[in-house]
Amino acid sequence: MGTRRIGVDVGGTFTDVALSLDGGLVTAKVPTTADQSEGVIAGIRTACAEAGVDPESVGEFSHAMTVSVNALLEGDGARTALVTTEGFRDVLEIGRQDRPSLYDLDAEKPTPLVPRRRRFEVDERATADGVERPVDGDEVRALAAEIRETDAESVAVSLLHAYAHPENERRVAEVLRSALDVPVSASHEVLAEFREYERTSTTVVDAYVRPAIDRYVGRLTERAKALGLPRPRIMQANGGITDAETVRRNAVTTVLSGPAAGVVGASAMAAGERDGGGPGRADERAGLVTLDMGGTSSDVSLVRDGDVERTTAGSIADRPIGTPMVDVETVGAGGGSIAWVDAGGALRIGPRSAGSDPGPACYGNGGTEPTVTDANLVLGYIGEDASLGGELSLDADAARDALSALADEAGLAGPSAAARGVYRVATANMTRAIRSVTVERGHDPRAFDLVAFGGAGPMHALAIADDLDVGRVVIPRASGVLSAYGLLAADEKRDAVRTYQRPLAEADPADVDAVYEDLSAEVLAEVSDRDAASLRHAADLRYAGQSFELTVDVEPPFDGEAVRERFATAHESAYGYRADEPVELVNCRVTAAVARDAPPVAYAADGDPLTGAREAAFEGEVRETPVYDRGRLSPRGGGGSSAASRSPIEGPAVVEGDESTVVVPPGWDVAVRGDGALIAEVSDA
Repeated sequence: MGTRRIGVDVGGTFTDVALSLDGGLVTAKVPTTADQSEGVIAGIRTACAEAGVDPESVGEFSHAMTVSVNALLEGDGARTALVTTEGFRDVLEIGRQDRPSLYDLDAEKPTPLVPRRRRFEVDERATADGVERPVDGDEVRALAAEIRETDAESVAVSLLHAYAHPENERRVAEVLRSALDVPVSASHEVLAEFREYERTSTTVVDAYVRPAIDRYVGRLTERAKALGLPRPRIMQANGGITDAETVRRNAVTTVLSGPAAGVVGASAMAAGERDGGGPGRADERAGLVTLDMGGTSSDVSLVRDGDVERTTAGSIADRPIGTPMVDVETVGAGGGSIAWVDAGGALRIGPRSAGSDPGPACYGNGGTEPTVTDANLVLGYIGEDASLGGELSLDADAARDALSALADEAGLAGPSAAARGVYRVATANMTRAIRSVTVERGHDPRAFDLVAFGGAGPMHALAIADDLDVGRVVIPRASGVLSAYGLLAADEKRDAVRTYQRPLAEADPADVDAVYEDLSAEVLAEVSDRDAASLRHAADLRYAGQSFELTVDVEPPFDGEAVRERFATAHESAYGYRADEPVELVNCRVTAAVARDAPPVAYAADGDPLTGAREAAFEGEVRETPVYDRGRLSPRGGGGSSAASRSPIEGPAVVEGDESTVVVPPGWDVAVRGDGALIAEVSDA
């Protein structure tokens, strides 16, 4: 039973499933449902039926979801109350002085998740050095009665300097938990880190999404139990999985669950070829740029030196979230993104999406607005006789009608011209996102491999690579459901942080080591197997006077000089210089990880891969383009019934798979790796 593992990732349009068993990989793609757990169970049933196995024989169930992100984006989270120190009621509203649009006189801040009438103050005071005025329990009990009158569904508690001295905050949380029948999120448990606004914002987000996460995970657990599946394990934003009960207590950790799984899957499957054709290892390249293009958006991230890039300065819907998360840049350019014409007559894509209901016009479900998927169909990249996810037949006439209406509005010469415009704009949006995580951070994208996945990513990847002058693109096997595969490859992870702010030169190594010991005990208590867990120590540092930090690894026992040199090297790499200034130690971090082996994926090809040809548009002209079946392509030098199965494919070409289609423009060659991944490189000709 333990060899059978299933991963399910919920996207905006489709729910993806990857089932690993006996060295093989069975995949499925079903429409996402309003109650995501229904689609999850439907996808599991579909994959198990395809594999001919009983769901009860599955030994592990991992899951990534969009419940918390949807609640934030759509503004339908819990009615939340905030309890804070007297005088700090408006921290959420004041925020920071920085303005994202400096010269926009009409710029508006997002509406606080907690309105002022549900923000409460408590008479207490702590400084960074200790508690000055203890909290009064009777006052908190009276406060609980006021909160009850607001019909609050959750409570966030964020008191001044609770990251350093949580005694008052702990007392407030205890009283509220005993007096109220709603979840209470305390900042010292959510994010024990300085910066009042970010800590309060993160705690409020946790409280805001916590009831929805609790209800969803509860429903999913019950449905999984009824199907004979084990309890689900949930992907966190930090790129690691954990048990369902942990995320029910720490809901904010799920905010980028799906995108994190995709980056982990790309790192596991696409970096190189391992003996036996399984997941890979990093090669001589600088790393990977990952591109996950789904139905609603595209997510871009970096993998450097074999490690997924993480950040503690993320945000969702302009709301800061300080917990560790995979560093992902998201743009509204997915297969279902709607094309429109702005007031100046320019063609735009997204962020509005057709979703799964009604979906793009070509789905035939009543959608009439043109989308990126409709454009790809009209351009010939998707076959008119294709069925998305093995179930959904396409309506080419509906796609042409939608693009004709767009062409009339934009002043373009018919649906084909509109489709070319939509394709180019979507590609340009994703190209800009990749530049933001490479060029704008001091990295040369030409030194990276581009890894494309998601249902629509491989259709645009080579065009994006042309724009960036990237010479190699990797399209992993099962690229259309790679986030689901990433759930099978992800390690179990737990993070802890504590602010320990002082000049590095004055930091007592014994004191710092004691902080790391406390944090290590905290994370080891949360993992499933502490004996198998590895610990990673890190520190946030900055030059004196800076308002931002860089995170560097720390080798125990703590050595201030070694840490200073590591920070200076990281600062020089990121900003081009190192300074002869004092260095400040700001935060200590510990991550515990229990490694999980990515399941091997057997690959074997059979039959002639060339299935026919159709007209497709490249470089402004329509060409008769060969179409290949990806499942029949043999690795170079392998067997096959024709020379085409053993030789690289020359563009232009279209390679069709079960979950995604690869568009190969002129000037590119595509070969097959031993594990079934496609390697596209600029042609030597």
